[in-house]
Amino acid sequence: MKKAAGELPVILFPGSLYQISGKADALLYLSLISGRNPAHLIDNQVLAAPILWQLGLEAISCAYMLVESGQMTSAEFMSNSRPLPRNKPDLTLAHALAAQYLGFKLIYLEAGSGAQLPVPDEMITVVSQTVSVPVIAGGGIRTPETARKKAEAGASFVVVGNFFETRENHSQIREFADAIHQVK
Repeated sequence: MKKAAGELPVILFPGSLYQISGKADALLYLSLISGRNPAHLIDNQVLAAPILWQLGLEAISCAYMLVESGQMTSAEFMSNSRPLPRNKPDLTLAHALAAQYLGFKLIYLEAGSGAQLPVPDEMITVVSQTVSVPVIAGGGIRTPETARKKAEAGASFVVVGNFFETRENHSQIREFADAIHQVK
C-alpha cells in the first residue's frame, strides 16, 4: 500500500468487513442508499465503526447507489438489492439529494463490476449539476472514450475496476488516465 508503493494516499473501497486494513490511509464508508436492505444501509457500518476507530482509519462517508446496467451484477446479487432504473435520473437525483442532506461526503453512482452498460451520462450530469458533493461514476467502463465521457458528464472521479484485472489490459492505464485528465 502507500507505505511500500508510493506517495499517493491509499483509499479502500471495501466489499466487506474482511477487506478493512490499517495499512490504508482512509476508507470509503459506504451505505447502499439505493437499496432497502438494512445490512447495507447501516448494519455493516455499525460493525465496521469500532474497527475503523481502533485502526485510526479515516472514514469518508459515501452514498453508494447501484444503477441498472443491463444485467445482474455481483454488487446487485451480493447486496440483494434492486438497482435504480437507468431511465429514471429524477429518482437517482432524489437519492443523491437525500444523501447530501444526510451529510454524505461523496456520491458513488455504480453500474456494478462487469456491468454490461455504464451509468448513463445524463444521470451523472443531473446529479453532479445539482448536488454540492463530488460524484464518482463506475462500472461498465471499458474504453478511454467512455471514461472521458463520464468525466465530461460531471463525474469528479471515474472508477475503472475489473477491466484492469487482466494482464493484457494493464498497458492501457495511461490511456484511461489521459482521457479523464483531458476533461479537467
